[in-house]
Amino acid sequence: MVEDIVIVGGGTAGWMTATYLKASFGDRLTVTLVESKAVSTIGVGEATFSTVRNFFRRLGLSEPEWMPRCHASYKLAIRFENWRAKGHHFYHPFERPRIVDGLPLADWWLHDGPSDRFDRDCSVLAALCDAKRSPRHLDGGLFEEVFETGEARDMARAIPEGHGTQFPYAYYFDATLLAQFLSEYGVERGVRHIQDDVLDVRLDDDGSISDVLTKDHGAIRGDLFVDCTGFRGLLLNKALGVPFVSYQESLPNDSAVALRVPVDVATHGMRPCTTATAQDAGWIWTIPLLDRIGTGYVYSSAYTTPEEAERTLRAFVGPEASDLSANHIKMRIGRSAESWVKNCVAIGLSSGFVEPLESTGIFFIQNAVEQLVKRFPGTWDDESLRRSYNRQVGDVMDGVREFLFLHYYAAARSDNAYWRDAKTRPMPDGLAERIEQWRTTLPDENSVFPRFHGFEPYSYTAMILGLGGLPVRPLPALGRLDATAARDEFQRVRAQASALIDRLPGQYEYLVHQAAGFDDAMAGRLVPSA
Repeated sequence: MVEDIVIVGGGTAGWMTATYLKASFGDRLTVTLVESKAVSTIGVGEATFSTVRNFFRRLGLSEPEWMPRCHASYKLAIRFENWRAKGHHFYHPFERPRIVDGLPLADWWLHDGPSDRFDRDCSVLAALCDAKRSPRHLDGGLFEEVFETGEARDMARAIPEGHGTQFPYAYYFDATLLAQFLSEYGVERGVRHIQDDVLDVRLDDDGSISDVLTKDHGAIRGDLFVDCTGFRGLLLNKALGVPFVSYQESLPNDSAVALRVPVDVATHGMRPCTTATAQDAGWIWTIPLLDRIGTGYVYSSAYTTPEEAERTLRAFVGPEASDLSANHIKMRIGRSAESWVKNCVAIGLSSGFVEPLESTGIFFIQNAVEQLVKRFPGTWDDESLRRSYNRQVGDVMDGVREFLFLHYYAAARSDNAYWRDAKTRPMPDGLAERIEQWRTTLPDENSVFPRFHGFEPYSYTAMILGLGGLPVRPLPALGRLDATAARDEFQRVRAQASALIDRLPGQYEYLVHQAAGFDDAMAGRLVPSA
C-alpha cells in the first residue's frame, strides 16, 4: 500500500503538493517534506493562472486568510506592449466571450467593430485594467454582481464558483511568502518538515527509489517520492535517468534576469494585470505586488548576452534599478518524457516548464497535484494509473507550448532577426492546420489544441486579433445577418465598463481594506502615513 509520501524539495511546488495532499487525504497518508536550507528557490513565479483559486478553495482558505500574508493582488489580464508595433498595446483578458445571435462578439467585431480595439470593444476587463480597478467591491462582492440579473448574464459568462477552468481573475503573490505560509499551514496539519541536505538517492533492485540519504537524518524511506527539486530533477532525471524532451526548437527563450523593484504603490496604484513588453531578444514582465514591482527580462541567449540583457532590464526600469541586485536564471524549456516513473512523481520544474509568458508555471504544479490525487495508487506499481497521469500531464504542457508558440508566430513585429525568425521556427505538430482554419474561422472548441491545457478558444482569439500578424477575415454570413443586436452589445460593453470604473474601488484600496478586516498588523504596514 502507498501510505508514506516523501516530497524532496520545498518552495512553491513542494509546499503546494504537501498541503494539497494533506487537504485531500488527511491523516490517511503521512507526508514528509525534505528541503535544504542551502538550496535557494528561483522565487520569481509571482503571477498565476486563474484556476489557482480552486487550489486555495481545496485548502479551505478564503482570500483574506492568505492574500495579505503573501502580499497578493489580483490579475485580470495580460497587457502586451510592442508585440504588434512599438507603441501599440492590447489585453488578453480573463473574460469569456459574449454571444450574439449564436456567434461570439469577436466575430461581429471582425466584421464591423466600433473601433480598432478588440479588447476594449468586447471586454470590460481591459477598461478595468487601465483604470487600476479591483475585481471585487469593498463588501467582497464580485464585479459582475453590480448589474441587474438581465445584464449580469452578459458579464464574463457568469462563471460558476466551482468551474474547473478559467475565472475572471487570477493572483499575484510573493512566491517566498507563499511557501512560508503553506509550510505553516502544512505543519499545523501534520506534514513532517525536515530541513536537511540530500546526499544520495538510493534505488532498490527493481529500479524504484528505496530512500533518500540525508546528511543529519540518515535514510528517509517512503512508498511514493515526489521530486520538487526544480530544474535539477534530482530524483526523476538524475537518479532514475528519465530523459528530458526539449521545446527549444519552437520556444527559443532559455534565460531570464530579474529584479525586485521597491515602489510606492499607495501613490502610483496597481494595475491588475501583467505587462509583457516586447524587446529585441524576448520580452520584459512587470508584475505589481503590494510592496514592490517584480520585473524580469525573458530572452534567448542565441540573440543576446546575460550582460546585455541585464543592461536592457535596468534601462527599462530606470534609476530605481541602480542599486538592486539582479537574479540570473537559466531555464530548462520542455518536459520530462514521463513525469511519473516507478515510485517517483515529478511536480514543478522537474516535471517541465515552458517560459512564463502566460504564467503557467504554478498552473502546471496545481494540475499535477490534482491529477496525482485523482489517480492516487493503491500500490506504486499500478501501470495504468501512471500511463493515464503521464498522458494528461504531457498533453497539458504540449498544449501550452503550442499556445505560446502562436504568440511569437502571430506577432506582427518583424524589426530584427529575433522577431523574423519567430515566423520560421518549426511548428508543433498539428498547429499549421489549425492556423489555416483560423484564417477563415476564429478559434472555437473544435479548432484549438484538442486536449485540456487550461486555455479556452477565446484566449486564442484574443491573441490573434491583438498580435495582428496573422491575417484573418470575417465570416461571410455576417454580411447577411442583422447586426443590430451586436451593435447594442458593443454599446453595453462600454456602458458596463464605465459603470464598473465608477463603482469599483482601486485595487490598492481594496487590498488595504481586505487586510484591515483580517490582519491589523498587515493593514498598519500597508496604509500610508499622512
